[in-house]
Amino acid sequence: MTRIAFLGVGRMGAGMAARMVAAGHEVTVFNRTPGKATALVAQGATVAATPREAVRDAEAIFAMVADDNASRAVWLGADGALAGEYDSNAFAVEFSTISRPWVLELAKHAAAHGLRYLDSPVTGLPDAAVAGRLTLFVGADSAHLDAARPLLEPLCTAVVRFGEVGAGTSFKLIQNLLGSIQIAATAEALRTAELAGLDLDVVADTLSRGGAASPTVVRMCTEMLAGVHDRDIAFTAALRLKDTRIGVELADAVGTPAALGHTAEQIFERLVASGHGDLSETKLIDLLRA
Repeated sequence: MTRIAFLGVGRMGAGMAARMVAAGHEVTVFNRTPGKATALVAQGATVAATPREAVRDAEAIFAMVADDNASRAVWLGADGALAGEYDSNAFAVEFSTISRPWVLELAKHAAAHGLRYLDSPVTGLPDAAVAGRLTLFVGADSAHLDAARPLLEPLCTAVVRFGEVGAGTSFKLIQNLLGSIQIAATAEALRTAELAGLDLDVVADTLSRGGAASPTVVRMCTEMLAGVHDRDIAFTAALRLKDTRIGVELADAVGTPAALGHTAEQIFERLVASGHGDLSETKLIDLLRA
């Protein structure tokens, strides 16, 4: 049994923390909205009032939050995790999709506090988190990853190491930027088909079985046509915009034009500016209908 602090138990984090509880670990959770931890408490987790309190005696500190600001808030400051009294040589694993510059900065903070840091964003929707079917994209010292692997096993079906710290996030941002482009393109394709008078059910079925299909295209065809954007949300428009933005920032930083990425960013900016940030990213189809 390992003492784990889990910081952030929203849509993804709750499923991941539950996996660690089910694996027999002693899990203490922190969430900015404490009520979201109620189900985890029923499963055996403990709730802490601050990240600093959550990490007391922890042998591993996991974080799964929305963005750079939320990550800074749980790690830094007087009540942040790094100010706590955790086990010497503990793991610090940041699962969140955050910017590469902040990942590198956080890694320096963690190292200065004696932590073994793993840059480990994940891929998979909330149902995959609950089932332990995520894939982890890791940037870390290979020895640190080898030591942490047994602890990570309940969360995932695969761990892919891309290199040193920052490499996992670089890949995740590349993948999500490609996903954003595919989502925007799928919405445009469906709207074009609609305006051309085609049967959208037939269009979606044929697209999903054709050469342009991908898991993202298949899911978007199904969910956009279902038209349910305000419940059972796997990924919000605001989060999609955030991932698109930091993906474009990475492309800009390495000198890639990323014309399609910038276009996707502008499209999701319009969606969020229209007041739909808390709805599903699939709401994009309605934006194109307006």
